[in-house]
Amino acid sequence: MNLFKVILLSIITSLPIYGQRQYQKQVYTHAIDNIDEFIEFLSYPNDANFKSDINELINWTEDKFQSLDFKIQKLDTETFPLLLASKHLNDDFKTILIYLHLDGQPIDLSKWNQKDPFTPVYKIKENGKFLDYEWSKIKDLNYNDIEDNDIRIFARSASDAKGPVMMLIQALKFMELNGIDQGFNLKLVMDFEEEKSSPSLPYAVEKYSELLKSDALLIFDGPQHESDLPTLNFGNRGISSITLKTYGPIVPQHSGHFGNYAPNPVFRMSNILSSMKEENGIVKIKGYYDGIQITDEVMQYLDDVPDNEKIMRDKMQFKVPESVGSTYQESLQFPSLNVRGIRSGWVGSEARTIIPSECIAEIDVRLVIESDGYRLNNLIKNHIKSLGYEVLDHEPSKEERMRYDKIIKFNAKVSYPAFRTDINSELGRWLTQTLTETFGVKPVLKRTSGGSVPISPFVNILNIPAVGVPTVNKDNNQHSPNENIKINNYVKGIEAFIGILSSEYN
Repeated sequence: MNLFKVILLSIITSLPIYGQRQYQKQVYTHAIDNIDEFIEFLSYPNDANFKSDINELINWTEDKFQSLDFKIQKLDTETFPLLLASKHLNDDFKTILIYLHLDGQPIDLSKWNQKDPFTPVYKIKENGKFLDYEWSKIKDLNYNDIEDNDIRIFARSASDAKGPVMMLIQALKFMELNGIDQGFNLKLVMDFEEEKSSPSLPYAVEKYSELLKSDALLIFDGPQHESDLPTLNFGNRGISSITLKTYGPIVPQHSGHFGNYAPNPVFRMSNILSSMKEENGIVKIKGYYDGIQITDEVMQYLDDVPDNEKIMRDKMQFKVPESVGSTYQESLQFPSLNVRGIRSGWVGSEARTIIPSECIAEIDVRLVIESDGYRLNNLIKNHIKSLGYEVLDHEPSKEERMRYDKIIKFNAKVSYPAFRTDINSELGRWLTQTLTETFGVKPVLKRTSGGSVPISPFVNILNIPAVGVPTVNKDNNQHSPNENIKINNYVKGIEAFIGILSSEYN
């Protein structure tokens, strides 16, 4: 045996067991044998607008983690409690806090291709279409079948984010059944209002900071890179929102009688919105991008992410992207300004020949750590003032309507700021090594993910680093009808969590 082979063999045999993926098929068997538990979990409605549904879900979750020998505490807030599940093994171990959320987006049943989004169904993709798949067949498949076929579970929160919760549950069960030790003390904090921007979370983290005290935070949420390679997110954008309302006549008027006379609030809103951005998407408001620097080192990290932007644009069916960044990853390093909805008058079969009385526009601003949400909101407000508008925070009175030529109602809210952890931090290096050993391939390292999660209170109040570990498929229809999760992603997510939970963090 030559020297090269000796060295190679030495490296291979020195890797932890998950580095060789020796449990790959065992994890698959465990996941499929326990798939009914996931189906049961998905059957619980989880819209935080319905108190009784959330209370039932809280009870189910509490019972589940108690059965896994976790100490359970309810952290009361002004709305729904947070659940804290703890497993303390050794005073000499470090403690990792894992954030999970269990609520889901509201449902428009008319847009789902199944009778009930809380009655999960299996589907297989064939010739570009998803076809119903027999429930009983899933347990007859082997690992290669799952690798070779696109089989998914369709249900609300299958990916966002009951899927990662059940991956964690099954990872813990697998470790217990196979005598695999946990590598650190563990705390799980479970949020039931994330889709409503977690209004009580900052208060709760402040109030219960001693109970939540940890050395690092992991977020088990979000989609992997579109390549489906293991992925780590080292940051998330924050979010603020603005509601704008412009005014025309006090009540809608006949467009034949008063067209060319009564001001139309839609045109006024259109002019305001178009004044904020160049046609190429760059925000024109002075100071909007202040403080952001993309160094050569940062650009290298961004370029290392294996995006295929041509395929991305093809899937979304547009030719030219906006020009805020030179690449998709670079665009995520800047705050966005997005119009998420406009409402005025009636359209379609309900269209009426009227001049609307008002126009409402909803804006969301995705924040990076260099951009303060309150500052950006004020920049937008001052920009609108510069257009000659009287900016109010209330509905205008008749006196105000007759006094000012142009009126806009402006209401803004900062939900939570962004966070970012250094890729080369202790936590970053440990997670990168762990996933590399688990799957035999280096994970995709994303400096910033485009989405927003309410993590900043943990980072700022507890003073700990945070990294996201996404596991679900990118094309999961998150927040949309026909939400789904690939069985392959579900199984590999369990494998990823076993790899992390069994690795020593010291």
